[in-house]
Formats: sequence, C-alpha cells, structure tokens
Amino acid sequence: MAGIGAIASLSGILAAGILTYLFYNWYRLSHIPGPFWPSLSKYWLVQQSLKGQMHSALKEVTDEYGSLARVGPNDLVTNDPDILRKMMAVRSPYTRGPWYDAMRLDPARNNLLSLRDEEAHTNLRNKMAAGYSGKENSSMEGTIDKQIQNLINLIERKYLSTNKKSEPMDLGQKGQFFTLDVISDLAFGKALGFLDKDEDVFEYIKITEQYIPAMLVMANIPWLARLTHTRLFRSLLPNEADKLGFGAFIGVAKQITRDRFQPGAEPQKDMMGSFIRHGLTQEEVAGETLLQVIAGSDTSAATIRVVLLNLMSSPPCYRKLQEEIDSAIKTGKISSPITDSEAKQLPFLQAVIKEGLRITPPATGIFNKTVPKGGDVLNGIFVPEGTQIGSSFYGVHHSKKIFGEDADLFRPERWLEAEGDTLATMMSTSDLIFHYGKYQCLGKPVALMELNKIYVELLRSFDFAIVNVNQPAKFLNAGIWIITDFWVRVTRREESP
Repeated sequence: MAGIGAIASLSGILAAGILTYLFYNWYRLSHIPGPFWPSLSKYWLVQQSLKGQMHSALKEVTDEYGSLARVGPNDLVTNDPDILRKMMAVRSPYTRGPWYDAMRLDPARNNLLSLRDEEAHTNLRNKMAAGYSGKENSSMEGTIDKQIQNLINLIERKYLSTNKKSEPMDLGQKGQFFTLDVISDLAFGKALGFLDKDEDVFEYIKITEQYIPAMLVMANIPWLARLTHTRLFRSLLPNEADKLGFGAFIGVAKQITRDRFQPGAEPQKDMMGSFIRHGLTQEEVAGETLLQVIAGSDTSAATIRVVLLNLMSSPPCYRKLQEEIDSAIKTGKISSPITDSEAKQLPFLQAVIKEGLRITPPATGIFNKTVPKGGDVLNGIFVPEGTQIGSSFYGVHHSKKIFGEDADLFRPERWLEAEGDTLATMMSTSDLIFHYGKYQCLGKPVALMELNKIYVELLRSFDFAIVNVNQPAKFLNAGIWIITDFWVRVTRREESP
C-alpha cells in the first residue's frame, strides 16, 4: 500500500508540475488573442506546415484575431507592416529566433540565412553586398541574357507547337531549370547545364522538393533541427559525397571553391570572386554559394511561373503586356535583348511584376524574431522578452486595407491607378517581399533583373496557353512554393515586331 501511495504522490507531483508549466507558458501570453489549442503546444504550427498550408493558416488567424495574434506557447504572428519594419530595422534590438537553426543547408556550418549572431551576420553581409549588387560583377546582366537565350533555344528546339503537332512543355520545370542555370552561372562562374541537357541535373529538383518541406517543418521544432546537425544524425543528411541531390550540390560548391583558393588561381569578376576579395574564408564561400543556388533559384522560379500563370488566366492583362512590349520594340525603346534599365521604363510590365510578387509572395516562412530584453509594446500590447514573433507575409500582401477589397485578385492595374499616400503605402509594403533593413535579401537585384527581362523576351517571341484549364498546375507551400505539372502550349508569334 505504501508503494502505491508513493506512486500516487509522485504522479500527483508530476501532474501538478506539468499543469504549472503549461499554465505558466499559457498565462505568459494569455492577454494576446488567438485560437486556444495552438497556445498550448507547437502541434498546430507543425500540422499546418505538414499540410503545406502555413501561409493561409497564418493569414486566417490574423484576419480573425487581429494584427498581432498568438499561434503557439511562446509564438505570435503579425501581418502589420510597421511591426515587421520595426523588427527588421538596421538598429533594431530584435534578433533572429531559433526558427533559423533549421536553415543550415550544410549541416557542418552556418550561412547568411541561418546565422543568428547579429554581429557576425552584419560583418558577413557587408562582405557579400558588393557581389550581389553587381558592382563587382559586371557580367551579371550578360549572364542572365545568356540563360534567357538558352531557354528560348530549348523551347525552339523541343517544345514549339504548331497546327499540325502539339509539344506540351512543363513550364514549372523549365522555369526552375532557367533560374538554376542563372544562379549557378553567377555563383560558380559556370552554369550547371539544366537547360542545355534539359534534365534535372543530379536529380536536384526531385530531391529538394522532398528535403525543403522537411526542413521547414523542423524549423517549428528548433531543438529537433539542432539535433539533426549533430554527429549522431549527420550521416543521414545530404553530404558532399552524394552523387545526387542536395549533397551533390554541396560537393560541387566545395570543389569549385577549392579550385578558386588554389595558389596561383586567376581572380575572376563574378560573385565568388567578389566574396573572396572581401575576405570570406574558403568554407564561408562554399556555404554562401550553396545558399545562393538554393534560395535564389526556388524563389525566382516561383515568381516567373506565377506571373505567367496569372497572365494566361487573365487574357486582357496578357494582351496589354504584349502590346506594351510590341509598342516599345516598334518605337525603339527597348533593345534585343532588353536591358534592365529599359525594362524599368515599361509601366505595365512593372505593375505585372509587383502584382505577381504580391499575389504569391515567393518566401512565406514564418521567419521568427525574438523580442529583446525588457519586452516591447506593439500596437498597445505588451509583449514579454524572449517571445517569438513570426511574419504572415501572405496576410500582409493580401491585406484589403492596403491593397483594396479585391486584394485576393491578380490585377496589375491597381499599381497604375493608386496615387499619393495609397500608392506610397502599397509600395513600402511591397518592398517587404524582400524583407527589410538588416535582413533585406541581398539577392533582390538579381531577382528583379531576371523578372525585368524574362517576360519581355518570352512574350516577344512566343504565345503561351494553359494545357489543363481545370488544374493548370499543382501548388505546395513549404515556406517556398513548389509548383509542378504546369503544362503549357507554346507557339511562335508570327506577327511579332
């Protein structure tokens, strides 16, 4: 009986401890509105991530509970652009949260995205900025032009349809082939040949479509992400000895970097050359070029595909953009290929790009930031120090308050109709697509240059039509958009200028 009593007492103590722990963690943020069950555990966040619905789930929460809402025991989410700018400002005391621990692409080391030490992050970022901006990479625009031409050549060689034959093309796949060749050419000094071979080199796309969703799920369980980086699990993760997939890319990055650091190696005026000149170590260069390929290809490819899908689904917009391109060609306002500066002068093209980025933000991860010591007051609500505040980027860019009652529709004209403060607010909110301040995406100039060029070059030569109007493509959100089975029919424009 004594034993039973002792067990009962121990059980009672444990139960009391668990209840006290749960109550304390729940109570700490109980003054902030949000759905009840997510406030008790991380299960809800993990569940939404597994479903590929995190972007829409977070939007629904902020739509219902307000611009600052609770989604976990120590987790809030916001769709307020002012809060996002405050957290990401250059001198902000907010820091990256444990969510970023899962962003290590090479388990052995951090990169610019996963690095949480603020001073180290700033120093590394400053060393890399010139390479990304193009200031020390004079071939950036020419490299993008070359890969666009490679895409056009591939279409003409294999995927042109006529009245007599149909050659459907998976634009989801080819769009990513293009961005992978662009970014690998910029990062490594040579493209990896996705377009030339018209195949998934190293089965990179196939394997990363499995790996990246898993990585984003683990980001919601930081201790698990850190555990996978230990020696115990490292053998199960991608590594440079792999012949296929993500690991093969790690191997390519390391080999090319080793070659660049060999005594007597000739300096080159590309991104890697810039990184080396600014003092990045061999390990840092390998890690950052790998990040370039992963982050730069998936996000840009998603926007290229989304814009073309929306244009094909909106014939008036499609025709209006094509007419603007045709008119600019006839009047000599654009070259062949179009330059980045020329593209910036085409108002409807710019409206289409902004609207495409807005309607489907390319990166929709939660990107948690940690509330600094002493806590903070946000929208009149006190938030204790150590709280994790995530971003509902999908909610921000679908805000009816900012973009109008039709914010869920693809309508580029909104950018040409808006004026004054309304336009200024839309523009400043749109800038958050590439984040802000000390966390602004360094790849922004590259991404915008790709977008400024590719639609003009494709639409001046070809017409595109959706093959399966009932299901144009398959979408999965894993913090980034995985878009597959996007089949289109491509025909030559006989009457193009």
